[in-house]
This record gives sequence, C-alpha cells and structure tokens, in this order.
Amino acid sequence: MQVDNCLIELDGPEIPIMDGSSLPFVKAIESVGVEEQASEREYFVFEENLPWEDLSKGIEMLAVPADDFRLTVMVDYKSPVLGTQHATMYNINEFKEDIASCRTFVFLKELEFLAKNDLIKGGDLDNAIVLVERPNVSQEELDRLAKLLGKEDLKVNVEGIGVLNSSKLQYQNEPARHKLLDIIGDLALVGKPIKGHILAARPGHSGNISFAKIIKGIIKQQKKAGKKFDLSKPPLYDINAISKMLPHRYPFLLVDKVMDLDEKGIVGVKNVTLNEPFFQGHFPDNPVMPGVLQIEAMAQCGGIFALSSVEDPENYSTYFLKITDVKFKQKVMPGDTVVMELKLLTPIRRGIVHMSGTCYVNGQVVSEAEMMAQVVKERGL
Repeated sequence: MQVDNCLIELDGPEIPIMDGSSLPFVKAIESVGVEEQASEREYFVFEENLPWEDLSKGIEMLAVPADDFRLTVMVDYKSPVLGTQHATMYNINEFKEDIASCRTFVFLKELEFLAKNDLIKGGDLDNAIVLVERPNVSQEELDRLAKLLGKEDLKVNVEGIGVLNSSKLQYQNEPARHKLLDIIGDLALVGKPIKGHILAARPGHSGNISFAKIIKGIIKQQKKAGKKFDLSKPPLYDINAISKMLPHRYPFLLVDKVMDLDEKGIVGVKNVTLNEPFFQGHFPDNPVMPGVLQIEAMAQCGGIFALSSVEDPENYSTYFLKITDVKFKQKVMPGDTVVMELKLLTPIRRGIVHMSGTCYVNGQVVSEAEMMAQVVKERGL
C-alpha cells in the first residue's frame, strides 16, 4: 500500500491470519487514512542482475533492473491440481485490486503434519484454500483431520481432486498470486521500496527471506560506500559559464562546475586545494574548510539554480533570508572534492527560493542545511 511511516500495535503473540489474504489489512490501512509527507521516498534500485537459487528446495530467483517494482512468479509443485501457474504484477499500484485478496493455500496431504505440530491452530476452510490431489479420500481420514484441527463439527465434502469443499477460486491462478503476495511482504523487510523486476520460480518464505537478506546486505554496502555522483561527464556549466551568472569573484566564488540541473534541484562541485586563502588562518597547522563556507558554497549552487531560469542572470543577486537545520558531520580538507546537492522544497514564488542542501565528500555527507534566499534584480539594471 506504499505506506512508508506507520505505527502498528499488536495485542497478541502473532499476526492474525484473518481470511488468509492481506485484504483485511488493506481495508484497515484505508480506514485510517494516509498523509503525504515532505521527505522523498528512498528506493533500493537494482543496478545490475542479481541471481540466487536454493537447489535443495528448487527455488530460483533473479532480479533485473527496472524503473518500477515488478514481480513475476512461477509455481510448479508437480501437482495435478495446480499444474504450472504464473502470476505477474506489472506495477505496485496493481496490488490492491489484483493481489491483496488472494488467499493462502495448503495441500490436504500436509494438514496432518501441520496439525500435529501445532502449526495451524487458526486454520479453517474460511482462511485457507485446501487442495486435494488424490481422488479417494475417506470420510474417516477427514474426520481425523477435523479432530486434529479442533474442528470436529466441520463438514467437509471431497469430490475427487480439486479444492476442498468446492470453494471457488477468485482467480484461476490464485495460488500463484498468493505466492506473489508473499514475496511483496517478505521483501518489504529490507526497509526500502524496490525498483527492479524480480522473477521467482517455486518461491517460499524461507527463500524470499534469504533473498531479502542479500538485498539488505547490498544496501549496507551502498550506505558504507556513500552516494555516487558521475563527475567524469562534461559539466553543464563550467567556471566561465558560472562567472557569467554569479556576481561572486575571487576569493569568494565557491562553485567550480555544475554537473546536473533540473526543475527539482542542482548538483555542483567545489574542488578544495591548499591554495584557498581561508586556509592561511583556518588553521595554519590543521587546514579545515570553514563550515560557513560550505553553507555559502551550497547557497551559490542554489543561486545558479534560481538564476538559470531568468533572462540576463548577471543582473540579479541572491540574498540569504534564513538558514536552519545546519549540521556538520565530517571535516573538509585540502584535496577533497565537495559535491553539493540541492533540492527545491517549495515552488519559487516572488523570487523566494527554499532549498535543502547536502555536501558530500567521497559519497559521505559532510554537511547539510535548509536555506531560504531571495533573488533580487539590482537597481538601475
């Protein structure tokens, strides 16, 4: 349901099975309502193919890059009831209508083992599809199973292979769709929504969770490596183009080039060398770029962002109105390349520019702030 931030309270030892699907939970989420938040959603994006298999269980999974979260499931248990089934979700928005209501299923031959091991205390024909794979099931066997389940009064009809009690499937491939539902839930444990196409053959919870742990490990590695920026491509604006837009000059021009620019934000670069004049006093034996100049560099990037949309940008200046939520996390020293990423928080109105900014060195955050400035046309121009 694409809910990123919520509090779920439980008053029992486990999640209730409800009707064997996720539809009751979907309805509960909708009854509470959803509020849009200001933060951008963070995705895990598959940048290359990721194969995984468990040969002992016959499970195969493959994730490939895609622009959205897409799933394809193949179920093949060599069952005369199921046969080979496929299910596909092309977009997460299909979940509510096409996947959420699909119920869990179990084979009749598994019931006795599950019941004897207290694994399906809440099991009932109302919350599970029971599949019968042999034509001659005695009433004695059914009565014994009903007793094991604590459902002595349960009336069961079996007419050859098929679905117990002739319960109608919502979809011909409802079991495969439920397996797809399982994958969605298990992969939600990685903590981020996913962009990628995952293909799964004969999946189960154990395999899904093993695959989720691999993804979680990749996320940890990415976090450790930091955010990636492509600084090898030609810049959108070099220092000459920047000098035509900003009024700043030596020793206060703190943006060397602009790498990316769109309607939502900008990415700029400042190469820090020992030749910077501020290192003479900050500090002679321990050169550290002042935090206020990191904020100023981000502000100049924001100025380029704002001025890139006006005619004759050289006739305008930008002035600070407010700086909030400033944090400094690591030192910036000579030899560092500071990448400044700024994102527009609110639409520009009356020349007011409100942006969040983050400085990175080697992909790691060194400083961040939220800034507000005003673009002003100089008098007489």
